[in-house]
Amino acid sequence: MRGDHMTDAELNELARGWIAYWHDPKNEDTWEAWNRSSDYMDEAVESHPIEAWKMILAIHALDQSRQIQQVLSPGPIEDLLVKHGDEMIAIVEAEAGRDPTFAKVLGGVWKNRMADEVWSRLQGVWDRRGWDGIPEE
Repeated sequence: MRGDHMTDAELNELARGWIAYWHDPKNEDTWEAWNRSSDYMDEAVESHPIEAWKMILAIHALDQSRQIQQVLSPGPIEDLLVKHGDEMIAIVEAEAGRDPTFAKVLGGVWKNRMADEVWSRLQGVWDRRGWDGIPEE
C-alpha cells in the first residue's frame, strides 16, 4: 500500500478500475484493474481509513449510477464504518451534509457489526429513498 503517497491520478485510475469491473464483472479485461483496486481498497479499509475514504469519494465522484451505489454502500462504506466508525463518522456526516447524492449512497449501508452510536449517527444523515422499496418521492 502506498498510502499517503498515492496521487489523485493514481487514485482515480484505481477507482476507474473498480467501477469498470462492477459495470461488467464477466469482462476479463476489467479483472486485473479491479483486482488491483479491490486489494488497495481492502487494505485501506483495514489499516488506512483515510485512504479508503479518498477512494470511496473518488469512486462516487466518477460514477453515481445505481449499479455502483449498490456495491459501494454495502461494501467499502459499510466495511469502513464497521472497522473505523468512531474515527470516520464525523467525516461521513459532513460529506452527507455537503452532498445530497452521497447521503443517498449511505441509504444502502447496513448495520452489520457497526457500533450502535455510529449506526444511529449514520441514520441521522442518510437518505433511504430508493432503497429497499422506499419510494424516491
